[in-house]
Amino acid sequence: EASAEESAESAPARSNERPARENRDNRENRDNRENRDNRRDNRDRSNNDRPNNDRSSNDRQGGDRQGGGQGQFNRSNGPRDDDDRGQRQRRRGRDRFRDNRNPRGPRREFGDSEPEISEDDVLLPVAGILDVLDNYAFVRTSGYLPGPNDIYVSLSMVRRFGLRKGDAITGVVRQAVEGERRDKFNAIARIDTVNGVEPEKAKNRIEFSKLTPLYPQERLRLEGDPTNMTARVIDLVAPIGKGQRGLIVSPPKAGKTMVLQAIANAISTNNPECHLMVVLVDERPEEVTDMQRSVKGEVIASTFDRPAEDHTIVAELAIERAKRLVELGHDVVVLLDSMTRLGRAYNLAAPASGRILSGGVDSAALYPPKKFFGAARNIENGGSLTILATALVETGSRMDEVIFEEFKGTGNMELKLDRRLADKRIFPAVDVDSSGTRKEEILLAPDELKVTWKLRRVLHSLDQQQAIELLLSRLREAKTNYEFLMQVQKTTPGAPGQPDED
Repeated sequence: EASAEESAESAPARSNERPARENRDNRENRDNRENRDNRRDNRDRSNNDRPNNDRSSNDRQGGDRQGGGQGQFNRSNGPRDDDDRGQRQRRRGRDRFRDNRNPRGPRREFGDSEPEISEDDVLLPVAGILDVLDNYAFVRTSGYLPGPNDIYVSLSMVRRFGLRKGDAITGVVRQAVEGERRDKFNAIARIDTVNGVEPEKAKNRIEFSKLTPLYPQERLRLEGDPTNMTARVIDLVAPIGKGQRGLIVSPPKAGKTMVLQAIANAISTNNPECHLMVVLVDERPEEVTDMQRSVKGEVIASTFDRPAEDHTIVAELAIERAKRLVELGHDVVVLLDSMTRLGRAYNLAAPASGRILSGGVDSAALYPPKKFFGAARNIENGGSLTILATALVETGSRMDEVIFEEFKGTGNMELKLDRRLADKRIFPAVDVDSSGTRKEEILLAPDELKVTWKLRRVLHSLDQQQAIELLLSRLREAKTNYEFLMQVQKTTPGAPGQPDED
């Protein structure tokens, strides 16, 4: 009974102590909040009175205000957690270089600042090809690969003038004054011309992707020198037009380099209005030198001793340069050697997608070469981009076969070389039956088309070696292809069921 009475007496006492303790806790919390607000107000007033307060302190204040004073509470009652400390350190690291008067390298607030020109500055002329990356842009002054003398271009200037990757830029840079801190890359101070015109006029260009593609309608004749059998054979079995997308399928040591040189020289001679670009990817250095000396055109090369990233950079900038010229209404011819090695380079350089095809080819690595090859087109109302690319077959590599199969049906012209003919030293080693052009009736005149079909029927009835030997022997007897076709017209009967032509 005594214990029951004691518990009954202690129950009201505990109930009275609980509200008192809660009131005391509420008062302490209210006092802490008031002290915290007072300290924050005092800190704000001190920062406003300070004449040279830095940005890092302002960002720290903003972080405390957004967090409801949590940062100050942690400072008074215990250490901050690791996340808050890491965020504060990252903010200080960014703010340290926000002053554009003392920048850290060429990025300059992610490309938003432009150098100012004063009357005392010495200006130096520069020129090159614009390469626009994610957060910055450069004018490549030493070719299509990055170099130490490249010129930095701010993104604000890129947006203001509507610049695009592959534009030919001319402008000026400031010469560094003695004693002034030099950046790693000079920044362009003024842009004078974009692709040969004023920058303001270049803003109204139509984008390449919005141009209307058509089948090739104007022919690129390769025939010139009567002794150049390669050009004459291509004109007969696989004619090329402006805007053609052609594949030169070749096994190793079949003479594809000789075919490319013959095509390049014929185009530069017979079609001087075309801008010729020869892109060599993963090639031997001696072949690059030979191509530079034998071809009258722009040779863009990345040899096999360079990393795969350089191969992709060269190819992308070259095709973007060609697109910019087509936007201006020019006819551009790009000769690529080779599409297979470009696909290999993208397979090494591109990030893995996780889906691997047969032969170890990543599925995402084939899209950039397809984008390169698919840029070839004949543009309605002027301009064309012709791409002739070589593809390697019979190399013993499953990867090369997969890459070729992906591009097999994308072209509208195919020239196939045969290794057995090349081993017998029959050049050009062209497989006549497997070579041809889609919609060739658009490129050829009606009379020429009929005679060409007659010639194909005759060559198809012969063996592969006999066909090319007969064709070459008859071409040597005639000085021009027109004369040769006239002989075919007279000596060849018509197709079954059709009367002979007079």
